[in-house]
Amino acid sequence: MERITYETLGPPAIPTPPWPEATAATMHGPVVTETGTTFRVWAPGHRVELALYDESARPERVSLRERRPMRSLDGGFHALKVPEAREGALYAFYVEGEGPFPDPASRAQPFGVHGPSRVVDTARLRPRPFPGRALDELILYELHVGTATPEGTFLALAERLDAIAELGVTAIEVMPIADFPGRRNWGYDGVAPFAPARCYGTPEDLAALVDAAHARGLAVILDVVYNHLGPDGNYLRAFSPYYFTDRACTPWGDAIDFATPASAPVRAFVIENALQWVIDYGVDGLRLDATHAIFDPTTPHILSELAETVRAAAGDRHVVVIAEDERNEARLVTPRSEGGLGLSAVWADDFHHEVRRILAGDHEGWFEDFRGDLDELVELLRDGWLYQGQRSRVRGGPRGTPIAQIPPERLVYCLQNHDQVGNRARGERLHHDVDLASVRAATVLLFALPYTPMLFAGQEWAARTKWPYFTDHDQELGARVAAGRRQELAAFRAFAEREIPDPQDVATFEAAKLDWSETTRSPGREVRALHRALIALRRDEPAMRNRLRASFQVARRGNALVVERRPLDARDRSLTFVIALTGGCDVEVGRAEIVLDSEAIGGGLAAIVEDDRLVFRSAGGVVLGSVAPA
Repeated sequence: MERITYETLGPPAIPTPPWPEATAATMHGPVVTETGTTFRVWAPGHRVELALYDESARPERVSLRERRPMRSLDGGFHALKVPEAREGALYAFYVEGEGPFPDPASRAQPFGVHGPSRVVDTARLRPRPFPGRALDELILYELHVGTATPEGTFLALAERLDAIAELGVTAIEVMPIADFPGRRNWGYDGVAPFAPARCYGTPEDLAALVDAAHARGLAVILDVVYNHLGPDGNYLRAFSPYYFTDRACTPWGDAIDFATPASAPVRAFVIENALQWVIDYGVDGLRLDATHAIFDPTTPHILSELAETVRAAAGDRHVVVIAEDERNEARLVTPRSEGGLGLSAVWADDFHHEVRRILAGDHEGWFEDFRGDLDELVELLRDGWLYQGQRSRVRGGPRGTPIAQIPPERLVYCLQNHDQVGNRARGERLHHDVDLASVRAATVLLFALPYTPMLFAGQEWAARTKWPYFTDHDQELGARVAAGRRQELAAFRAFAEREIPDPQDVATFEAAKLDWSETTRSPGREVRALHRALIALRRDEPAMRNRLRASFQVARRGNALVVERRPLDARDRSLTFVIALTGGCDVEVGRAEIVLDSEAIGGGLAAIVEDDRLVFRSAGGVVLGSVAPA
């Protein structure tokens, strides 16, 4: 199909809501006031009825009470005020007599994504004030609510926050929680964008989790998906054909339409969703999934508009907007005043791919674009990412843009994340494939750099549990999803040669749940202690708090990487990180004292100093402090 652009279109005009007791920030979904609830839905050109149900705590007892016609308004919206409807009321919509369909902007789906919606006044949930975390303070801890604890709920996760905060990280990055079909899912098949997944708990439970995180000084970053919705329970097309467009495609089907004038309320729908999480639930930032699959040729771009709107609404709070984007596009994090989109940061996967190839030898799929040697890694570390317009063999064309002017904290680095672990054949983590000494060395490298570090839950203690792909679709869709996954990852031989865990089997999901008792036993205890020590260095050392590009240098010396970090004030000491990812080398270091040795925490030594030389006995990382201020 021919792809068209919208070069002649100006920015879409979002109509002002004409109904009473609503604001421009809440065009979609119910509004609760002291005098009742006003139900609103966008269904241009359709006749819409509101369905009200008898309330019950059990889905088998939910019964339709009545259907009321809704008033048609300008812009394709429909509204109806119901004075007797209060919080907890169950409702749905009939469109042209078909239905019932849950509210596209439902705030809760207590009986699943196919059932009636529940009225929730999310403004009532607004947490106590929290200033957020500045970008250069972030140490991210990515987690999945369902596998972070045995219970897999918001409240159970809140009980683990002391251990997470004690590690020293400054923010939890929560994988998507928009409600999805079934009881288990990564979260990227969500179909109720405003409704916290019922299997994790209630909206009140989510608010309690955010409050508990803030009480411990932890910011909360929420992963959101604005490039597609899952197939099961996705009723948007029943309300409007303008939510999606076949003029641009994503790997998951037709793109969400942000470009045509008819889809202006779609932009409002997405921005209101972001505002709900940031304002009503108090989250401190958003991680935008797969922004390379968000198509918008208009000005302002939907990403810019979203980022500016949530920041303005948050006032003095720090709110970060982080993109996941495989293109290495500097414009994503370039300020709008300089021609960019103005996002806070972007995942920079080149670091992960290069380190993984060096340590584990991965060379299939996206790893084919990396040589896996120290010289290439040094080149990558100096700039921030490797591909800046060079030809990518995997993509068959150029990839990336120059990055020299981007502040380091705008790039998110990791050794593990949900994608890179979960998209392996059996969900193997790095330490399942690589010697722990090399993993500890790579950990020292991650925290030695001025880029924003991210951990994947369990990484900090070398968790025994793997993290494979899991779903809970109906039998037919589940089989199709599993087959499509094999096809998508066919470039990796392991998907053809190994028996892959059945994503539909509940045992696959249960096996991914973290066992926190491992933190008290070896080797988990020692690996966690190393993470704590490195995070403390990053927090307390003046040289590490200096994030300027001019503050660090990286070089190769034999089989080792040397990273130098300098403070702003010359009276403070500099730090030198010497890292042997695969061990066996010696490096001249001059007069210096060992501040940290990655192996010493476990009772050994990675290296010793002999005659001003650092001699490595094994893989590891050593931090040296200048004997006297430079």
